[in-house]
Amino acid sequence: MASRPLNDDEVLNEMNKMVAFIKQEAMEKAREIRVKADEEFAIEKAKLVKQEQQAIDAQYEKKRKGAEVSQKIAQSTLTNKSRLKLLHRREEHLQDLFATSRSSVLALAKDDGRYVQFLEGVIVQGYLQVLEPSVTVHARKRDVALVQQAAANAAQNYKEISGREISFDVEGTLSDDGAGGVKLISGSRRITLDNTLDERLRLLEDRMLPEIRMDLFGANPNRKFYT
Repeated sequence: MASRPLNDDEVLNEMNKMVAFIKQEAMEKAREIRVKADEEFAIEKAKLVKQEQQAIDAQYEKKRKGAEVSQKIAQSTLTNKSRLKLLHRREEHLQDLFATSRSSVLALAKDDGRYVQFLEGVIVQGYLQVLEPSVTVHARKRDVALVQQAAANAAQNYKEISGREISFDVEGTLSDDGAGGVKLISGSRRITLDNTLDERLRLLEDRMLPEIRMDLFGANPNRKFYT
């Protein structure tokens, strides 16, 4: 059948079909663009949220570490202050203990009977350490008479122990501010023995200090080695 030209109504109908088709294509394309845009937006949004979250986490971690460091510094400072305060209190207690010991030593020097016995003992020890025929005994000026008596008795004891004679001189050269006791110098002047109460108390403090600390305060938890 031969084709014929379209009349106006048919042309209009075809045009409407084409417009409807184009409009449908445009709507589908617009929907695809919208879907893709939503997907890209969601991806970008998630990316930005993740970046911000990481930044916030990093900032929080930095602040947390800073707070931990500050806390450790504060705790260390407080611990050091407490340790120093404790050490200071312990040292005060030890000094009080030594002061009491010195008071007892001073009391000994004021009791002539006990003091002479002490002097005899340390002078005999000195004679036996020197082992020379003569010595010079140095004493406080106030003690010269007592030391003369003690040195004479010590010479007798020394002779009974060693079978040797010993001569002595007593000189009041030590300060009266000292606690008492004597110093012995051998006749050859090669040997000097300090048996003053001050020196014996000092030696006692030095030797007994670790043991006293242990008895009073227990073992030091920070000390690993003991000699």
